[in-house]
Amino acid sequence: MSSLAELADAPLDLLVVGGGVTGCGAALDAASRGLRVGLVEQGDLGSGTSSRSSRLVHGGLRYLEQFQFGLVREALRERRLLLERIAPHLVRPVPFLCPLTRPAWERAYMGAGLALYDALAGASGVPRHRHLGRASTLAQAPALHPGRVTGAIRYFDAQVDDARLTVALARTAERHGALIVPGARVDAVRTEGDRPLVEVADTETGEQVRLRPRRVLFAVGPWTGLAGERLGLSGGLRVAMSKGVHLVVDRSAIETTTAVIGRTPNSVLFLIPWGDRVIVGTTDTPWPAAPGEVAATSADVDYLIGQANRLLARPIGRADVISTYAGVRPLVSAKSAGSTASISREHVVVRQAPGVFAVAGGKLTTYRVMAADAVDAAFRGEEIAPSQTHRLPLLGAAWYAATRAGAERLAERSGLDSAAIGRLLRRYGDETEDLLDQARAVPGLLEPLAGAPRHLRAEVVWAARHEKARHLTDVLVRRLRVATETPDRGETAAADAAALMAAELGWSGERASAEVDDYLRQVRAEREALAVSDDREAASLMADLSRQTVRESGHE
Repeated sequence: MSSLAELADAPLDLLVVGGGVTGCGAALDAASRGLRVGLVEQGDLGSGTSSRSSRLVHGGLRYLEQFQFGLVREALRERRLLLERIAPHLVRPVPFLCPLTRPAWERAYMGAGLALYDALAGASGVPRHRHLGRASTLAQAPALHPGRVTGAIRYFDAQVDDARLTVALARTAERHGALIVPGARVDAVRTEGDRPLVEVADTETGEQVRLRPRRVLFAVGPWTGLAGERLGLSGGLRVAMSKGVHLVVDRSAIETTTAVIGRTPNSVLFLIPWGDRVIVGTTDTPWPAAPGEVAATSADVDYLIGQANRLLARPIGRADVISTYAGVRPLVSAKSAGSTASISREHVVVRQAPGVFAVAGGKLTTYRVMAADAVDAAFRGEEIAPSQTHRLPLLGAAWYAATRAGAERLAERSGLDSAAIGRLLRRYGDETEDLLDQARAVPGLLEPLAGAPRHLRAEVVWAARHEKARHLTDVLVRRLRVATETPDRGETAAADAAALMAAELGWSGERASAEVDDYLRQVRAEREALAVSDDREAASLMADLSRQTVRESGHE
């Protein structure tokens, strides 16, 4: 793992601040052009918005109604690149049903919109839309209420594990020479001479360094405004924060082989199969507190359950909800309040000070375009190579098809069943064989993680060794998704995972216990937030959790 000391010794062309999907995308974009790049992230890679999305790579069907045809076309082009070249192991097609509940005009209206969607996608690599009657609709999604559905239109988009995509971008950038340093906070930015001077501190040790990059790019999403205020940077960017909440339920509660999309009063309703689970989302409401304090409330849960039940034959209830997760979208806006559902998802790049730039807005699907635009803007007027990322596979992608073709051989060598190998391939791509080879070298690593039978203990070690996981939360929440996919939110898995990380990272027994305590405290705070209905009260609970963790870690 790169360190602050390495970063301080390196002559940098570009320092990226922010380890979300856009920041990691920018680091890869710049490094693959031959620039000397460093990236610092205050928390874990993807620990903000980039691990809390609907996990979709899509053109944005509803943006057609807002006449944002250019945004939709751009996103559909990026969808194809991700599916076919950049990350085929992480991004896969998923069918969607648009249920029809009204007279024939609704079919004509939605059909015309999806015909335009297909046209904008061109040769997209996914099937074109089809009209279905009631029987075919219910055969694919038995959970839908037969008395409320007259038929459906099926179309395709794609889904992705957003957190794993972010980590893959960071690791690929590192492979191209970038220095990636999580757990590093920017404390000051000023200009001395013709270059920015950036003061950065290690969030755990307190170590401080001064960096003199030629350019600085802030890619901090919903933190853009707060970072600008704290560091005295301007640029005129106004970012509206929109909260998106998702529920995770078991497939037995919502029986469907396909995703379902519908309308809600303030957003779009998704029912998205995810392994043995179904993701129900999302909300789109203004968030009044700090981005790091976001949490789902009882009002959010009740709202999503109510919207889902408008379509379902068997209503779901709170007892069906395995977990929740919430994130904040960064939307560029001239407005300071009001609805966020109608704000554009387009991005903006601005100059905040001499040599200092910021990128904000956009959406997960178009991260690559945002990254390329930001690097172009930062070095405008200089001779630099054009962006290469449209042709660059991420780690795990280059030999994915060949590795997948040898899945049976991998199963025989490892003793795992084909379903387990399939899950590994969809997470690690062509690195699956390396993971299995490392696991076979240590007894017990091919066994399931305690309390998380669909994950191997070897995956915890891999995350700590290769994927820059530094804390137990990094593994259980983002690398493995145990926190949202197990009924106890990973409480049973915590001790086993911490012991594996301790052996890999050299933690003391005291440190391993503290990591478990921190994780269980976070689970408890999120559960407590679900008992309140007010966003500010939920944010206060999460802020108290953060302060308590800092005090007990000794890094106040």
